[in-house]
Amino acid sequence: MGRKTTRRRFLETSAVIGAGYWVAGGLSPRPSRAANERIQFACVGVGGKGASDSQDAGRAGDVVAICDIDEKNLAAAAVRWPNAKQYFDFRKMFDEMGKNIDAFTVSTPDHCHAVVASMGMKLGKAAFVQKPLTHSVYEARYLGQLAAEKGVATQMGNQGTASNDLREAAAIIRSGALGTVKEVHVWTNRPIWDQGIDRPTDTPPVPPHVHWPEWIGPAEFRPYHPAYHPFKWRGWWAFGTGALGDMACHTLNMPFMALDLRDPISVQARTSGHNMETYPAWSIITYEFGERNGRAPLKFVWYDGGKRPTTPEFKEAEQVCLARQRDDRARARMQNTLRSGCLVLGSKGWLLAPGDYASSDIYLPDAERPKVDYPRSPGHFVEWVNAIRGEGQPMSNFPNYAGPLTETVLLGNLAVWVAAGDQDPAKREAQKEQGVEGKKIEWDSKTLTARNAPEVAHIIKPEYHNGYTL
Repeated sequence: MGRKTTRRRFLETSAVIGAGYWVAGGLSPRPSRAANERIQFACVGVGGKGASDSQDAGRAGDVVAICDIDEKNLAAAAVRWPNAKQYFDFRKMFDEMGKNIDAFTVSTPDHCHAVVASMGMKLGKAAFVQKPLTHSVYEARYLGQLAAEKGVATQMGNQGTASNDLREAAAIIRSGALGTVKEVHVWTNRPIWDQGIDRPTDTPPVPPHVHWPEWIGPAEFRPYHPAYHPFKWRGWWAFGTGALGDMACHTLNMPFMALDLRDPISVQARTSGHNMETYPAWSIITYEFGERNGRAPLKFVWYDGGKRPTTPEFKEAEQVCLARQRDDRARARMQNTLRSGCLVLGSKGWLLAPGDYASSDIYLPDAERPKVDYPRSPGHFVEWVNAIRGEGQPMSNFPNYAGPLTETVLLGNLAVWVAAGDQDPAKREAQKEQGVEGKKIEWDSKTLTARNAPEVAHIIKPEYHNGYTL
């Protein structure tokens, strides 16, 4: 009787995760803007992903301020919005334009996400921040709490959250079609940037169009080098969050939605070893979750750097997926897509979601999948814009979804840090193949404390430099 009650409680709670956040978000909506009022946006970071984020803002309202440390990015954005005020420093932008903006986007390197977002939200502005929400676990918790306190509309830029395939897959798992879920396996083709390398020793001149102090922001200052800017910063502990931080907010998104994968109790990593400057060339990270609202305890394993699951179920699922493609060309495309993906293993079967976003269809052992209901999305950015107008709450809002998802993801980097291995250069090459197994970190989610690993305290909560604060 107890087991049935617990199972029912899990399914009811899971349904709330999918629909309740969508409808209400657990937050009181702010006073809405009239439908004919145009939202005034500021965009911090307008190159790379920031180009598309700012264009989304421009379609939804007026872009009145643009900020970037690269004058070339600013010049390109100014062609679209010639009347927008231009800035190199987001602090000056908020100081001067705070009364003129309603919302802002953040599309910067990871280490600047939290300091930008916190300043804007403290002014009562709605926030859209690219994934991962933050550079550290503490910052993710902080931004979620701040968003709830200020009552602002928030959304993390993990666009797959709005995918119908992703939401359907999550609903299938919540329905109980797989039985009791025991394992989740997620893999990625990242990194596609340098990792496992040493810090540069040369100091080339800063390009004249780059405002380097503003790029460094809250990180400890170091000289400019193209090894960091404009793209390869993701591989550096000081600026990025590695392959895990870059992609897990996408690829773990579906099982997180389905199974409420927050507050792990432990995490352990096996890596190629690293020098505490850049992330490892590859890693396999194992999380353990306790029972939660009737959902049974389970294990989640993350793979990057070319590593993939080796379970019999994975091999079966991969073959089933490829066999269902209509011709050789489709099979070749799917083989490429399967370089990333998610496999959920239950007592009654498995579910495979190929690709980075769980949006390349859904595969189960039987060709016919269960009929389920799930909330449709008008579009990821549109959800946020609607919330600014007082209409509902985005699925990936900071307090209820994006913050907890980012906490879970970035917890894995604590385990990666302690799996650094031997720092003797002569031994580092040998351990790349054999791997380095770090200790299992026991995690206290309430206090954000690694009980048995005080050496990761600076990874949990960073120190801020150069006058920047939360």
